[in-house]
Amino acid sequence: MTTVDDLTAEVLAGRHGPDPEEVPATSVFWVHHGTRLAGGDVTYRNQYVLARVGSAFGACAFADGEADPAVCANYSGASVARLLTEAPAPVRVAALDAYLGNVRPHSTAERVVLPAGTPEERARARDAAVAGLLDVEPGAKVALIGVVNPLVAAIRERGAECLPCDLSLRTTQWGDPVTPDMRDVLGVADAVVATGMTIGNGTFDEILRTCRERDVPLVVYAQTASAVARHFLGAGVTALSAEPFPFSQFSADETALFRYRT
Repeated sequence: MTTVDDLTAEVLAGRHGPDPEEVPATSVFWVHHGTRLAGGDVTYRNQYVLARVGSAFGACAFADGEADPAVCANYSGASVARLLTEAPAPVRVAALDAYLGNVRPHSTAERVVLPAGTPEERARARDAAVAGLLDVEPGAKVALIGVVNPLVAAIRERGAECLPCDLSLRTTQWGDPVTPDMRDVLGVADAVVATGMTIGNGTFDEILRTCRERDVPLVVYAQTASAVARHFLGAGVTALSAEPFPFSQFSADETALFRYRT
């Protein structure tokens, strides 16, 4: 297995659990929200499609035009196999994530409790937990693919140089330029931190392949497709911060994320 499509094919063949033709996605739903953290000038506009399979929720963030609310009525109650073969790409990723999360819950990993508090306090705690998976020397260049300003700060606090890349943002909160082309940073980074959204937008396979070829560590921080990313641990992914739904930004109370290391 070397790509997300390979993993999907294995699931459809019944190699990772029960026959997906016999497993229903009880609910498919849609979340659209905006966030602007205190002191920032960026409003993050996030859209997710989510699927529930058994006791697990799967998620995929997506860009405008990649799905529409009709997927909720069209696919709720359908088999996982139907979602994996017929649905728009974000729904396919969410269904794959939910299926794998139901087969193997994240509860077996290291559980990190994010404290109750404000959005800013919880974002800093979450991103410090992600940065804690980095094992780099001071001065190392860390490509950050999918920019979140508190994570930029957390990487710098570890003494590393952050190389930010994002399809939407053009500068960080501190005015650092952000490249839209991940090849600008993948070829020079000593380590890579990538969001699970790269699985949803189809860039993950290239990131994975480049990190394997260059033999550099790849840390994934995932709300999108956290159970999908887990399957690549030891096969290009060296560490994973998995945050299944409901995500930390939707609560002021304590919530958990799960950390994996190879």
